[in-house]
Amino acid sequence: MKDFFKVSPLKILEGSTYQELGKGNLGVFMARAGLGKTSCLINIAFDKLFREEKLVHISLKDIPEKVTSYYNVIFSDLVKVLNIEDEHEVRAVIDKNRIILAYLKESFDLTRLRGNLNNLVKEIDFAPDTLIIDGLDFAETRRELFEGLMRIAQEFQVEVWLSALTHRHITEANERGIPFPCNNLDDLFSLIIQLSSSPSGVFLELLKDHDRKGISDAVIRLDPNTFLAME
Repeated sequence: MKDFFKVSPLKILEGSTYQELGKGNLGVFMARAGLGKTSCLINIAFDKLFREEKLVHISLKDIPEKVTSYYNVIFSDLVKVLNIEDEHEVRAVIDKNRIILAYLKESFDLTRLRGNLNNLVKEIDFAPDTLIIDGLDFAETRRELFEGLMRIAQEFQVEVWLSALTHRHITEANERGIPFPCNNLDDLFSLIIQLSSSPSGVFLELLKDHDRKGISDAVIRLDPNTFLAME
């Protein structure tokens, strides 16, 4: 699946400090509603799964069956885009290395998450490399929860990717140029990536790259239908 790595949204990290988020760290995709945060997260998931890494996808808004359907739709697109011939074998690898958990109706908390991860490791020998958390309301979530997520990332040696909702009418940003709702949390995130749309296309921009200062030209264009990087 080397062809996928050329079009993965993580291609934006080619010129970054470490070229990855790294275990024990938090990363976030920021975008307005409906722009494609979940699609980008799932493409990141495929980037990991195609490397045969283990992944846990945590949804705070959809039941597992709906999340699975998202994966199936995007995978069908990838089969066409990448001309995947061994589709059933690749799908089997994905199913073996991915677990989907749902925390609905405000049932998400760090104690439950840590317990579920411990059970996965001890009961079925499933030690994830990556956690994806989709649907967390940054504006309504206390800083302590993100600090706890960082401790979990370090404890279980996983990298954690989240999605954050931005708003057109809220233009607040900190002195480092990080916009709401991450403007008061950016010290906790190693990578911050913003997804935006304009008349000229859909773009990813790297706003924070670990401890690197003065990021320049860290922008890639995405296909608006597949949310894959355009070569």
